[in-house]
Amino acid sequence: MDQPNFRAPAYYINRELSFLEFNQRVLDLAEDAAVPLLERVRFLAISSANLDEFFEIRVAGLRERLERGAGAIGADGRSISEQLDAIHVRARRLVAEQYRILNDVLTPALVEAGIELLQRAKVPRSIDKVLERHFEQYVEPVLSPLALDPARPFPRIQNKSLNFIVKLEGTDAFGRDTNLAILQVPRSLPRVVQVPRAEGDTGPLVFCYLSTIVQRCVGKLFEGMKVEGCWQFRVTRNSDLFVDEEEVDDLRRAVEGELAERRYGDAVRLETAHDCPADLIHVLLEQFQLGQADLYQVRGPVNLNRLASLCELVDRPDLKYPPFTPGIPGRFVGAPDLFAAIREKDVLLHHPFQSFVPIMDFLRQSARDPAVLAIKQTLYRSGADSAVVEALVEAARNGKDVTVIIELMARFDEAANIELANRLQEAGAHVMYGVVGYKTHAKLIMVVRREEGVLRRYCHVGTGNYHAKTARTYTDYGLFTCDEAIGQDLHDLFLQLTSLTRTPKLRKLLQSPFTLHESLMQSIAREAEHARAGRPARIIAKMNSLIEPRIIEALYQASVAGVEIDLIVRGVCALTPGVPGVSDRIRVRSIVGRFLEHSRVYYFANDGDEQLWCASADWMERNFFRRVEVAFPVQRPRLRERIIGDLEAWLSDNTNAWLLQSDGRYVRSTPGTDAPFSAQQTLLDRHADG
Repeated sequence: MDQPNFRAPAYYINRELSFLEFNQRVLDLAEDAAVPLLERVRFLAISSANLDEFFEIRVAGLRERLERGAGAIGADGRSISEQLDAIHVRARRLVAEQYRILNDVLTPALVEAGIELLQRAKVPRSIDKVLERHFEQYVEPVLSPLALDPARPFPRIQNKSLNFIVKLEGTDAFGRDTNLAILQVPRSLPRVVQVPRAEGDTGPLVFCYLSTIVQRCVGKLFEGMKVEGCWQFRVTRNSDLFVDEEEVDDLRRAVEGELAERRYGDAVRLETAHDCPADLIHVLLEQFQLGQADLYQVRGPVNLNRLASLCELVDRPDLKYPPFTPGIPGRFVGAPDLFAAIREKDVLLHHPFQSFVPIMDFLRQSARDPAVLAIKQTLYRSGADSAVVEALVEAARNGKDVTVIIELMARFDEAANIELANRLQEAGAHVMYGVVGYKTHAKLIMVVRREEGVLRRYCHVGTGNYHAKTARTYTDYGLFTCDEAIGQDLHDLFLQLTSLTRTPKLRKLLQSPFTLHESLMQSIAREAEHARAGRPARIIAKMNSLIEPRIIEALYQASVAGVEIDLIVRGVCALTPGVPGVSDRIRVRSIVGRFLEHSRVYYFANDGDEQLWCASADWMERNFFRRVEVAFPVQRPRLRERIIGDLEAWLSDNTNAWLLQSDGRYVRSTPGTDAPFSAQQTLLDRHADG
């Protein structure tokens, strides 16, 4: 029988629409009564922030390509204009869901819990004076309303800033007729304000949106004129940085220059209050050169992301996830010498269930140990206040040879990374920005230590960033090892990144853009051969995104050959499972819960000679061909079994798992007659004691 055309568009899910389905899964948690109430508010805020970035980067990129006349069609067969049309239809449904959940589900639930989030039309007169006083003391002094006339044209509106368009009647102080004004609200003002309690008041906590306060008090800014209406709006702009790395002499200066302009990129979306008059919406759309399809009218604050602050303002542990203390591997507990512990055997960390502290201890010990000669590390995202960088600074000041590869083009972390680079250089570290045209996304530390007259390399390789804060919320693996072959591989990799030396074939690591894609293709084909020969064949792969067409085609071929394939893909997935004769044996699930699933793991049964890789790379074209990525083997049998056990736990999850259907829909897994099972909670319990 002839094989099907595995490249047929019907077998591929659109990348952009798949992302919107992922964001729907995040939003679903905001409506899940099993999730603590304030955490549900946080999930609503996360879904809003995700959608913002989607418009800033993905929608903006599609619009740019359309304007340039690009006619590229994706693997799913949609043209750019067809994708944009479908995006707006799906995104509009998603936005409507966000505000329905806020207004009809979360706000009443908060009231029931003793937390009142006042809506504009429901502010009681009893607190009018309180809101006026807040406006006069904290808001009015920083506002600069701008009436629109020939001398005062429409102001530049920053990306995602809160603004109001105000309709006026009457004449100003100079006797001129003015009927429109724009009011821009500085980012420094909190968007959710707690209403002060009277002494002894034990009633509900009361909060008010800043937009509500501004709208109720806006008349104070236009004395002598009548305010006929005041409506909030927000514009989302293209925020992708464009730096032609081949044409610049100083990459850091070029990035700094682009950062200054990011706030004023081309507009891609306009959000307004649902009751904003049509004539004013027309003014705004014309001003931002947007069409009706780019308009989103909302019943609430235009930036739901700011609701996350409510979770910090309310001290109610009973409405949040219970706190936890990450475990420490037994080998490191009380160990005065981490080098000796790593020398004895490899040590695996699984964040956030296990602590990030051993990585910090490793770097601090390296910084202070007289036997340590050099430290080399990659940094992609580490946070503005990075303890990792502090340790590297200390090492440089202590005379160690410190080399740091900082990726300047880490989206939305560029400014923080430039600041970190400056601090490291001032301390005497060698700072480099990777390879032109290839983001350095690999997660690597190598420490060179002199021991009994010979040099030994101690390494840490991981799937996640060296970021202490996200290590509390992102699931990632990290491996400490002093395996000689891996140490030599890291040595060669750092030489490649700093001196552009042609690297010999690595001994144990796989690397993008050279060997990772080819090796995975070979591993998938090998499983297919095992299946055809009647030998055991299975693939389990966990990642954030799966969209690379050749990998998908290889998985389809393996499925037809008889390979059982389980894919755990948190976000975007272009592969269609369960298609008869194409992907019958492929199952795809997404885990969305308390922690952000970020680890990448690839498992191949290989007829009993199991192969297990952890990696920094998703299965996307950019990760395979336009980034420096590393996959590392887990060699110690006990550690390999542990990770395989973790994979089976994710595959058994029936509380935080969504199953991808052959029609592109996701259906949430339910326990049914089985006991509820959460992989994340199980791992949290398992590692609580180390």
